[in-house]
Amino acid sequence: MSGSTRAAVLLAAVLAFGTALVPSAHAAPKAPRTAVLDGTRLQRTRARLDHDPRLRRALEDLTTRADTWLDQGPWTVVDKPRPAPGGDIHEYLSQAPYWWPTTTPTAGNPWGCPYVQRDGQRNPEVDSGTDRQDAEKVFDSTYDLSLAWYYTGKRAYAEKAGQILRTWFLAPATRMNPDLNHAQFIPCKYDGRSIGIIDFSQSYTSVLDAQAILATGAPGWSAEDRTAMGKWNADFLNWLRTSDFGKEEGAAANNHGTFYDMQLAALAYATGDTALARRTVLDARAERIDPQIAADGSQPQELARTRSWHYSAFDLVAYTRLAAIGRHVGVNLWSYQGPDGQSLFKAVGYLLPAATGAAAWSHPELEFHRYAATDVVHAAADAGDAAAEAAVTKLEAPPGGDLWALRPAAEQLDSIAG
Repeated sequence: MSGSTRAAVLLAAVLAFGTALVPSAHAAPKAPRTAVLDGTRLQRTRARLDHDPRLRRALEDLTTRADTWLDQGPWTVVDKPRPAPGGDIHEYLSQAPYWWPTTTPTAGNPWGCPYVQRDGQRNPEVDSGTDRQDAEKVFDSTYDLSLAWYYTGKRAYAEKAGQILRTWFLAPATRMNPDLNHAQFIPCKYDGRSIGIIDFSQSYTSVLDAQAILATGAPGWSAEDRTAMGKWNADFLNWLRTSDFGKEEGAAANNHGTFYDMQLAALAYATGDTALARRTVLDARAERIDPQIAADGSQPQELARTRSWHYSAFDLVAYTRLAAIGRHVGVNLWSYQGPDGQSLFKAVGYLLPAATGAAAWSHPELEFHRYAATDVVHAAADAGDAAAEAAVTKLEAPPGGDLWALRPAAEQLDSIAG
């Protein structure tokens, strides 16, 4: 091979490597109609990838995550060892994470009943035999894969995301029923509980946004898929609004209620009911912020938990996503102040000393992770809070890297279940 030929081959290889993460001109030109993410912002970010080294580094972290999903799944609710109470294999089933057996299981008492609660202490048996972990993989994988496809145009990401969604939600043999009647059951006590809705409300909006991203023209996600998924979402929204469990969860006075509102608003927006989405965000001012956030920005219901840092940040994940949905329907939740001066900015500000490492967290916490608050601080900074903006450079990056620049919507960054 001549020197000039070798040079040409080397140049081609360098160019191929350098452009491996560069989006195709035709991969996803439209701004997706996302419920939590800002689709126009995603489109602008995608256009800047070639010129912003910080974005390229974040994209490497994102594609590393997406690549790990390519050889996993798909998952389905029909794979669990035994069905939910009632025997329907298509029913989602999960077990209450903080409830523990009190006796050694026997043939006559196979569960070791009765069960007792240990708040914040996760029973390892909940991670086997139910659908909880597989559902979380569906949420995380479709979000990572759809975003990676949008930014790179790599067909394999979109096709894998579509396969995962069809298997879990749409295929007749493997689909999940659009309800959570058996979420967070307690052996020998309850077949399901309203608070089990948190299994979906804490992350399902990521799936809604993944669907919106794929709908911009992803290979392997057809018009039929979009229609069928829209029907599933509409049925799930109806269950949330009309079932006894849904009504009970909506009445919750802590993070469960905040996440319920956020999920309701996102589903309403995604299915075209913008009036319901707007009303839900507006109502959250007096029904959520006023009673749940104190004048100093603390969240008393969350501070009472054994994992007070986790739950204070966790509740703000729901609030900041709800504020993001509000942006789509003309409501600025960040600007709201309650009668005692309560606001989302104050609630984030209450976390800043511990989030930046400037001070220790002074409330009960079984397992402190500073990075748990990273995304909510980013959200407040993006909304214009000067203290949060100043804190951004002092935040701790979560495992897997800080992906805020590519997916600016708060996620639960520490691992404990809701």
